[in-house]
Amino acid sequence: MVHEGASAMKQRKMTIVIDGPAGSGKSTVSKLVARRLGYAYLDTGALYRAVAYMLIAAGVEADDRDIVSKHLADAEIRCVKTPSGMFVQINGEDVTAHLRAEEVSLRASRISALPLVRAKLLPVQREAGRDGGIVAEGRDMATVVFPEAEVKIFLDADENERIKRRHRELAAREGRVQRARVAEGLRNRDRWDRTRAVAPLKPHADSVRIDTTRMSIDEVVEAVIAVINGHPSREFS
Repeated sequence: MVHEGASAMKQRKMTIVIDGPAGSGKSTVSKLVARRLGYAYLDTGALYRAVAYMLIAAGVEADDRDIVSKHLADAEIRCVKTPSGMFVQINGEDVTAHLRAEEVSLRASRISALPLVRAKLLPVQREAGRDGGIVAEGRDMATVVFPEAEVKIFLDADENERIKRRHRELAAREGRVQRARVAEGLRNRDRWDRTRAVAPLKPHADSVRIDTTRMSIDEVVEAVIAVINGHPSREFS
């Protein structure tokens, strides 16, 4: 006899988390894996960029903790699920289109080290993934946000390859971009992410690490799918 609780757990869709540094390929791979599985895609970095964008627009410096705290207290931040993915709202406004500028990304890395920012966004992230059926990407998905996720992946690549990818991405979106500026920005983000006191970037003990340096996107996706297919409680439908 199968108990109702056991049956419900079997039918629950999995939570899949993909962590890694900038330029490791986690955003593209996460989107493609989510599409393959029919899961929702959660870009948790977009939440930190949304806060960064809000503070930049308000002229608030990241080091002014009191003013940052006031802006956060007054802000309603939501992840909204749609058939085409998730987007971020602040006080009812969709800010998704503003979140990929390099200035916003760099500020997001700085504010992500602030405990008050992480405390504000943690319940937003967990609510988005409460029912499973999600591929969440970020830097502390496995270690902090979803430590009970069934599948934990950590993507990485050597620094030069990550700089090349980031430069290519920004040049395609913004036109001519100096490689030296991109390299400096990526190294700064690495330093902030890996050395911050709160939830630093590091693999969970249970994470499967995949070095994407010499892999195509399709190869990385297939590697992630292979890990998922190897999980005994997988449920994709």
